Amino acid sequence: MADPTPRTRMDDVTVERVLRVVEAIPPGRVAAYGEVGRIVGVGPRLVGRILRTWGSSVPWWRVTNSYGDHPLLARALPHWRSEGITVKPNGRGCRIGDFGADLEQLRRDAAPALAALEEISAQDAAEAAQSAGADADR
Repeated sequence: MADPTPRTRMDDVTVERVLRVVEAIPPGRVAAYGEVGRIVGVGPRLVGRILRTWGSSVPWWRVTNSYGDHPLLARALPHWRSEGITVKPNGRGCRIGDFGADLEQLRRDAAPALAALEEISAQDAAEAAQSAGADADR
């Protein structure tokens, strides 16, 4: 299930949530920007922007548009070949019907990493509030 409060800005928690979902996409499978976004609670453009800026450490080649097309196909191809993802006849990407990740399974696979992140975020917020209260008492 997506985060009940959609995140519309690129804060640290949102970036980490996107990266953790991308890490959960299994080898040989792809997910569309919008699919990743629905799990995280953001739009597809923000997913793309996050991957463009911070995605080099995650399997970015497993994220495509809704048609299975990849904007960096030439760079993605070596990864796709090693994972068994084949290019569709138009040469722009893969067939999402053949290589698309099971989104319910992806959601389940990403859930522990997202829950751990929420715990860290909640702890940070509590510490910040406690620090602010201590500063106000001075």
